[in-house]
Amino acid sequence: MELGIKVKDKITGFTGIVTGFVVYISGCNQSLVAPEAIDNKAGRGEWFDEQRLVRVDDTKITLDNSKTPGADAPAPIR
Repeated sequence: MELGIKVKDKITGFTGIVTGFVVYISGCNQSLVAPEAIDNKAGRGEWFDEQRLVRVDDTKITLDNSKTPGADAPAPIR
């Protein structure tokens, strides 16, 4: 599954943005789907088997991480 796209679970109807994924040796790959915030409160993301997910529309979210590269960044100075 592609990161940043909007998807819907075929079984539960849960809808959100794919924010992570995992590939297992067994082939049962999963995507982490984060729902939209309600009243500025983030909902809890849920993991779904990829074959349960369908793309909802052309939504594609991308983030510019060039200034905050993550684990390779030095620790903050206090």
